Amino acid sequence: MSFFDLLRERERKQTASIAKERLQIIVAHERGQRVQPDYLPALHKELIAVVRKYVNISDDKVQVSLEDHDNCSILEVNIPLPDR
Repeated sequence: MSFFDLLRERERKQTASIAKERLQIIVAHERGQRVQPDYLPALHKELIAVVRKYVNISDDKVQVSLEDHDNCSILEVNIPLPDR
């Protein structure tokens, strides 16, 4: 193995570690951007179905949000109910 081969091998390892660090940053960023869990759309549909058994509501006015505060998550559901 020549001196130049050693330099190229070292350069490849540095490039690989830089790529790995960048990938870790991208993955962490994507996880941070992911606000809602996977089950939230299904929960949204089921909540609408349950409320519809008792009250006539429209889908587009129902709002479901999930917020994280310290060690707990808060699920907020806003459903405008029609006048009696």
